[in-house]
Amino acid sequence: MPLPISRNRLGAAALLLVAALATGCARTVPAPRSTAAPLPFPAATAIQWQRVAAEFPALTRQVYLQATEALERVAAGREPGTWAISLDADETIIDNSLYALERQREGRQSYTAESWDAWVRRREATPIAGAAAFLARVRELGGIIAIVTNRLEDQCADTAANLDALALAYDVILCRPPGPDGSKEPRWEALRTGTAVSGLGPVEILLWVGDNVGDFPGLDQSLRRAPAAAFGDFGKRFFVLPNAAYGSWEKTPVE
Repeated sequence: MPLPISRNRLGAAALLLVAALATGCARTVPAPRSTAAPLPFPAATAIQWQRVAAEFPALTRQVYLQATEALERVAAGREPGTWAISLDADETIIDNSLYALERQREGRQSYTAESWDAWVRRREATPIAGAAAFLARVRELGGIIAIVTNRLEDQCADTAANLDALALAYDVILCRPPGPDGSKEPRWEALRTGTAVSGLGPVEILLWVGDNVGDFPGLDQSLRRAPAAAFGDFGKRFFVLPNAAYGSWEKTPVE
């Protein structure tokens, strides 16, 4: 069982085009299929987009507005304290692009466990646009705000302090327990059964918000090739934030 924190109360892989000149005309040749390691991701472009593009906060606000509208429908008439929403933390309610930018400027590897831990301890992540208003609305409607994150358990206290400094509402933070499996399914089940944290009874999870398919129950990167019907919960119960910098997709070879 994860050690919770509660209140009582990382450029998408470029399509490789090889230009060949023939009889004075440029001809593009498709990249060969890759079955080995994924292509390197031009993270500098993704970081720049997240930090300066007007489209980024426009998209996050749009997602949170849609999530609010959906929540108001499904929560209508429900007893306060009997239902919850699940949100990821990083690139969902808080923005860590400064960490990546600093690593880039230092000419270092974009991510290491040690540098990430030091960043978490600094408590300098900033709010994702639209998140605060959404969380406040959940509170108004009587919902439990569960932050289900794959930050490690010993990073939970600093995560809570960062959220507190940003005045981002939450009721419980469920960090990743020790072990190789970062699946969130056991933590969602603990919420449903009332075993997640002392003083919190069983709750029904109405909505999930995240930036990676692993933030949603039963999904992984195979969803990419699934039929349209497999995406039916998006925009209804599942709401995904844009993150072109990192995610479980990085492990998938480009074809």
